[in-house]
Amino acid sequence: MLHDVEAVVLVGGKGTRLRPLTLSAPKPMLPTAGVPFLAHLLSRIRSAGVRRVVLGTSYLAETFADHFGDGAALGLEIEYVVEDEPLGTGGGIRNVAKHLTTDDVLVFNGDVLAGTDLTAIVGTHRQTGADVTLHLVRVADPRAYGCVPTDETGAVQAFLEKTNNPPTDQINAGCYVFRRSVIDSIPEGRPVSVERETFPGLLASGARVSGHVDDAYWRDMGTPLDLVIGSADLVRGIAPSAALPGPTGEYLALDGAEIDPSAEVRGGSTVGRGVKIGPGARVEGSMLFDGAEVAEGAVVRKSVVGAGARIEQGAVLNDTVVGDRAVIGERCELLAGVRIWPDVVLPAGGVRFSTDA
Repeated sequence: MLHDVEAVVLVGGKGTRLRPLTLSAPKPMLPTAGVPFLAHLLSRIRSAGVRRVVLGTSYLAETFADHFGDGAALGLEIEYVVEDEPLGTGGGIRNVAKHLTTDDVLVFNGDVLAGTDLTAIVGTHRQTGADVTLHLVRVADPRAYGCVPTDETGAVQAFLEKTNNPPTDQINAGCYVFRRSVIDSIPEGRPVSVERETFPGLLASGARVSGHVDDAYWRDMGTPLDLVIGSADLVRGIAPSAALPGPTGEYLALDGAEIDPSAEVRGGSTVGRGVKIGPGARVEGSMLFDGAEVAEGAVVRKSVVGAGARIEQGAVLNDTVVGDRAVIGERCELLAGVRIWPDVVLPAGGVRFSTDA
């Protein structure tokens, strides 16, 4: 158990790729399988034995403390450090340095859903005497990511940009173990990228940068579709979490949800508090936030329906985001990444919207 390790979670980003969902909440606070996404990460940190967590916040910073408080309800001690201006990954880590007390520090990007064994990552760090250790995950198609090759001893050899011919299937999974002295060496008071500046600089100086490679569950929750899929994987038990507010299964229904017996809800959907799903409606692999309504015969697939939004009779959503309190009129069809802003009302009449050309 990692009682002698503290954790830093970087949660300062604005989540622009997830708009309109992040207009009113930071990405790590979006409801994901019934609780804020960050709750799933904090549960993993707590399960590994870590007791103290520092959150590096910026955008809508107060929402984190309002929800999690001092962390006692989670068995944690949580401290909040606010960035006055965006400092990047490295700058964000350096910004919390004076609040850290342990020699080894776990650092997490706050928008990654993962299932790796945190004690094993710290074990690799200590066994190899590393200055920094990176969690590296193998992916089927690494072309969309920066690649991180390692040698036979597990030492990181390079940090490569996206390429059509990647030399390895290993990518940076957004979880690190830092020696405290390395954190203190990061330049203070300016934006710094660990990927582009800190890690390459360590390699150039001869420092030991280790890679902990595994095939554990991993998903970057940066887009609405990734958020929907990650939430569904949590509900179905594919992605591990001790924070799930109910049993795993085809769907998770929170308090006050009303699902008509003739409706079909499956695929790891989350049905929020006070949600109403009408007769013959179909909801598959989707997230329905609190107070949303899906009327008779409507179809919602791999979509997010915001709080208080209404999907009228016969409407179809596929890979769509509907903002809070918006109304999708009868027989409207929204496809292929359409996003509807809060309070927008689409009239009935069978209108078809798609981002496809």
